[in-house]
Formats: sequence, structure tokens, C-alpha cells
Amino acid sequence: MKKLALILSLVVSCSVWAQGDIEAGKAKSQTCVACHGTDGNSQLTMYPSIAGQHAKYIEKQLKDLKLGMTSSGKQGRYDPVMSGMAMPLTEQDMADLAAYYSSMPLAPNSTPENVVDQGKVLYMAGDSERGITACIACHGPRGNGTELSGFPKISGQHAEYVKAQLEKFRSGDRANDMNAMMRDIAKKLNDDDIDTLSKYVGGLH
Repeated sequence: MKKLALILSLVVSCSVWAQGDIEAGKAKSQTCVACHGTDGNSQLTMYPSIAGQHAKYIEKQLKDLKLGMTSSGKQGRYDPVMSGMAMPLTEQDMADLAAYYSSMPLAPNSTPENVVDQGKVLYMAGDSERGITACIACHGPRGNGTELSGFPKISGQHAEYVKAQLEKFRSGDRANDMNAMMRDIAKKLNDDDIDTLSKYVGGLH
């Protein structure tokens, strides 16, 4: 009975996150185009491609970015550009934008040949000697994450952006990860690990 109650609560929770309107989100996305592209596929590698990202995850990031601004960086996630962009957004705006971008197809990306072997081992198996958890545990074999658990899709993402986020998790500059999971993992990654993983996930599909 308890398991059934848990499942029902998760379903209800997901339905709350899924009330965005795609067309409304498309209309509201005009201010996002400069960094994230017309369809959520950013042409600037320092900014993430958000096309095809889980709607729940997009909403969470927007809420965290807004909180980062209102709390002067003490809570949520603070980014000098995105926190400012998120400030005027209502929860409905966030839901609409999330619905729109999650509905768009992610443009293909690739993995450089020179990082395939090393990247595959680190992504699929981690490193038990250093206590590094395999990325596959949360993000899946194809880097698609899961909507229900809140783990983001990382396949096809720009290496430059992934690298920057891993470095921020490692330093603690970004601290809006669930149960500090990414911070704990990133602290154990050296510069070569981060560089390899950042490039490797681009070709996961």
C-alpha cells in the first residue's frame, strides 16, 4: 500500500510539472534566442543546448536561477546572465518555456576519436580506486537521464559548457544539485577527467 501511495504521489508530482503550453513557450522564447538558438540548439558552445531537455529539469533550473538572484547567490543557482533573465519569469512562464524546449529535437553532436576509449571507461564504469561513480548510473547509457528522477539529458551537449559546469560543481560555485551528488563526484575528478568526459558525452545518443 505504501508503494502504491508513493507511485501515485510521483505521478501527481509529474503532472504538476507538465502544465506548460508549447505554443505559449515558443512565443515567450524570443528573449532566449541570442544564447540558446531559435530552436534551443545553441550555436555558441559556452551556452547549453536545451532542445529536448526534460521539461522538469528546465523548470527547476529556471526556478533555481531566479532564486540565486533573489537570495544574492546564497540559495539556488546564480549566474550573472541567466539569473537576471529568470527574474521576471512567472512559474507559468517557466512551465511554458520548458514545455516548448523539451518538445524540440536536439541537433546531433559527436565525440572526438581521441577521447572515446578513455571516456567510455570513465562514463560507463567510473573509477572505484578513486571513488568515482559511473556517469551511467544517473544519466543512462545514452546520456538521456530521466525525467522522473530529475537527472538531465547530457548527450549531445557542448563540451565547453559541460566542462564549465563540472568545474563549477568541483569548486562549489554551482550548488543546486540534488543531495550534492554532482559536487561529491566532481571533487574527485581531475582536469583530464573533466576534459575527457566533457568531450565524450557529445556523441552519446
